[in-house]
Amino acid sequence: MAIKVKAIERNVSFDKNKEKWAYVLQADLYNKLTQTKVIQEAALRSGIAKGSISAAWDAIGEVLKAWATEGHSVAIPGLGSMRFGLRSKSVPDVNKVAATLITSRRVIFTPSTDILKQLADTSVNITCYDRDGNVVKRVTSGDSGNVEEGSEYDCQIVLTAQPAEGGTVTGAGGYMSGDSVTIKAVAAAGYSFVKWSDNVTDAERTFNAEQDMTLEAIFKLDGEEQGGSIGE
Repeated sequence: MAIKVKAIERNVSFDKNKEKWAYVLQADLYNKLTQTKVIQEAALRSGIAKGSISAAWDAIGEVLKAWATEGHSVAIPGLGSMRFGLRSKSVPDVNKVAATLITSRRVIFTPSTDILKQLADTSVNITCYDRDGNVVKRVTSGDSGNVEEGSEYDCQIVLTAQPAEGGTVTGAGGYMSGDSVTIKAVAAAGYSFVKWSDNVTDAERTFNAEQDMTLEAIFKLDGEEQGGSIGE
């Protein structure tokens, strides 16, 4: 078993008057397998009648939908877990909290460790096509098998302190787009907070998450002159 990938030679130049050719990887997908096909294959492998598997499939599907609707994270046999989630905006006034803050609804799937290991252990077969569509090479990858795990969060907020002994920062972590984020810098004894690396001088601040962000809280020793170039 292997993941199939195409490497197609394309013109990747953004300049209309110039050409820059490079091999670009993209998935080489199989046909979509229908529920009927999956049930048929499961029956062959297990020796269980197709009708019994189909009935169990339908029952499990109904349980998954019902429990996810109630807010549970529901196990999907052999695959991981699923739950329902929301994307929403934030408001500072409790009187303005309403369903209109919801921007979209989503399904969140968390794969099991077995699935992640299977992905890591699966080889990758690459077929290379030149700009004329001819197959010029086939390769089986020898990559390290690193697996990027999915995250239910859209934005990662990373916070650091400069110098590290100058103080502590709180509020880092994963957030959904539109979530209200409050970060805070607290100076250690003998230090004072100066500003964040984006030049905001409020030690505690609140904003809505929109994208990944890395911020540094800049501290100085009490009595030390602070140059304007730090953090800029």
